[in-house]
Amino acid sequence: MYTMETFRQTGTGAGLRPLARKTAPSGVEAAKLGSNNLRGRLAEEIEGASDHLSEESQQLLKFHGAYQQDDRDRREATRTVDGPGERAYSFMVRVKIPGGMLSADQYLAMDRLAGDVVRGQTLRVTTRQNFQLHGVIKSDLAGTIRRVNDCLLTTLSGCGDVERNIVAPPAPLADEGHRALRALALELTEALTPMSRAYHEIWLGADKVDSSQESEPLYGKTYLPRKFKTGLALPDDDSVEVLDQDCALIGLVTDGRLQRLNVALGGGGGLTHRKPDSYARLATPLGSVAIEDAVETVRIVASIFRDFGDRTDRKHARLKHVVEELGIDAVAEEFRRRARFSLHPWVPIGTLRRNAWLGRHDQRDGRCFVGVAVASGRITDAGPRRIKTAFAAAVAAVRPGIVLTPQQNVLFTDMTTAEADHLEEILRAHGVATGDSWSPVRRATLSCPAMPTCGLALAEAERIAPSVIDALEHELARVGKASCAFDLRITGCANGCVRTYNADLGLVGRKPGHYDLYVGGSSERLGELYAEQVRLDDVASSLRPLLEAWAGDGRGSEAFGDFYWRRFGRRQRRDLLTGAKEHPARDRVLADLDRTGSDGKVRGTEAA
Repeated sequence: MYTMETFRQTGTGAGLRPLARKTAPSGVEAAKLGSNNLRGRLAEEIEGASDHLSEESQQLLKFHGAYQQDDRDRREATRTVDGPGERAYSFMVRVKIPGGMLSADQYLAMDRLAGDVVRGQTLRVTTRQNFQLHGVIKSDLAGTIRRVNDCLLTTLSGCGDVERNIVAPPAPLADEGHRALRALALELTEALTPMSRAYHEIWLGADKVDSSQESEPLYGKTYLPRKFKTGLALPDDDSVEVLDQDCALIGLVTDGRLQRLNVALGGGGGLTHRKPDSYARLATPLGSVAIEDAVETVRIVASIFRDFGDRTDRKHARLKHVVEELGIDAVAEEFRRRARFSLHPWVPIGTLRRNAWLGRHDQRDGRCFVGVAVASGRITDAGPRRIKTAFAAAVAAVRPGIVLTPQQNVLFTDMTTAEADHLEEILRAHGVATGDSWSPVRRATLSCPAMPTCGLALAEAERIAPSVIDALEHELARVGKASCAFDLRITGCANGCVRTYNADLGLVGRKPGHYDLYVGGSSERLGELYAEQVRLDDVASSLRPLLEAWAGDGRGSEAFGDFYWRRFGRRQRRDLLTGAKEHPARDRVLADLDRTGSDGKVRGTEAA
């Protein structure tokens, strides 16, 4: 492990040095090193007769934007006492869309592609503003990726040990802050995309090059130790929940100009149940930089992660572990050593505010946009709500811009009032409402796909979301809180892919039909483990005492999470991260609470 004692022994005169490991690099590291810059045997295996890929090619495929999966429902249905069930293989293809921004033509091309190659003919919006195509069979994989590129999108580095899709405030507002961050998302994407030509050779028919002459000046031959996520936000528009990112950039607007960015490092929601050195974490303030130094800032942070991240244990291979174990002061010193520009003090910004941007809004440039809620991000025709057909018809008729949001919803942008009226009319004709017909908890629910495709899922998520919402709506109505905002997030495992630990209530799959409940999260605060291994049918009733207390003692419009921390969180002092009795980060987290007050928010955001 990276311990402070080891750090002190290395000294800082020439900068930090990679620390010695007692074990060999992981198998994934060996696969990357021997991949010939992400080529490996992918081309041969894609053309082969088998319906799946070798383990090594599966690892490389992630860098190209796809995961191999199999239907776990079929696996379970065909399981016998004599052996495991059948594997029905398919692939999930993830389309990289910086800031979630699409043209009408691109959206319609993706809609047609989903209709042609996706099981269930659905598009799925992710919390990183991507599209995911689930259920693509191997014989369709190459054609699918080519068609994505034909509409000037890509899957390259949609997954893998590289910079993932850059997330940014989705609202297409015309103010300087929003405009600058949209442009920065595109600039960062270009700067942090791998330079290997393997993707173009394998999927797009480009001429082969001499890979020995290729250079990856940022990533090197083994790329990053694991995934790396950058998010952009403004203090009054933290739609992306920026402190959950490895590298968080928060725009600072002064006199109408965005000239500087606050930088925070080491956020991330993934953890492993009951593993003491595995934890969710909010990003720690590093300082601030000039806007013109933003791209180089992220490249430097990625290079520090490249050089000091753990390459022996992938469960310990995130930037948050480097920041937590070396300390932000040591990381800041290394940052200054590598930077050719100044790292300034953190600028106080107050509370970060979220907005889902649903309904109709003024863009502040004479045009408007309309936000539509999409349950679990699943754009599909199901029952009377024919959302896939509705969206395609509306986009074809009105030709708006499209933005996918970190809440798994869709914004239709850049419209006149008459065009917005026409779009809403088309949506209503297909059973799709754009107003506030959903309850607050239904609008604010996020869930991951989990079963049957995700190999990591321990329990259901998306498929049980409607029943959990129904039960919570009933309880909230019973205590008179039906109209109050309430964030619910559900994941099938502890990785927290829908930012589960930042919600009023997070359900984290523990085993089939059972969930750990995390309560009291927000953009600036991790939820506290409230109950473990709760049966699905008991989730709502187990929260009843808290909801009744909120109804009786809540202060006006006080959010449920804020109420929980004021009344219960600090007194109970459960471990905020895993529920374990001991944790390497526990003392620091509790110290943060003592420093920050009763709402439990980690106030790096308010101190230089």
